[in-house]
Amino acid sequence: MSRSTPSERSRAVAGFTLIEVLVALSVVAVSLTSIGALIATTVRGTRSLDLHLTQVETARAIGTALPDRDQLNFGSLSGEAAGHRWRIDVLPFVAANVDPRLPTPWIPQTVVLRVQSPTGPIMQINTVRLRRREGG
Repeated sequence: MSRSTPSERSRAVAGFTLIEVLVALSVVAVSLTSIGALIATTVRGTRSLDLHLTQVETARAIGTALPDRDQLNFGSLSGEAAGHRWRIDVLPFVAANVDPRLPTPWIPQTVVLRVQSPTGPIMQINTVRLRRREGG
């Protein structure tokens, strides 16, 4: 009968098996992949918010540069600002519950502002402006 000494036994069981190393590496790889996907999603979301904010700020700048209500005539205006193409359409305001034959001192106008970013998405803002009726 052979007896092994404690130092021989500790040398025989020390270290990892190949299976244990592969399992540990696969867990690390899955963890890193998940972290990478999370970072990529965050970067895409941040970029999307940045583009949207740029579009909103461009629309705000164009909206504030509109002519006064008495000078805003029916028709279209277009141009480019900060790489964004924009178009403004001024149309008559139409609503089912408003009778245009009633005398009022105001003429409502529908103002449609479209801003297209250089990457393609379009933002549209619809609003109503009141224009003083001539002689009213």
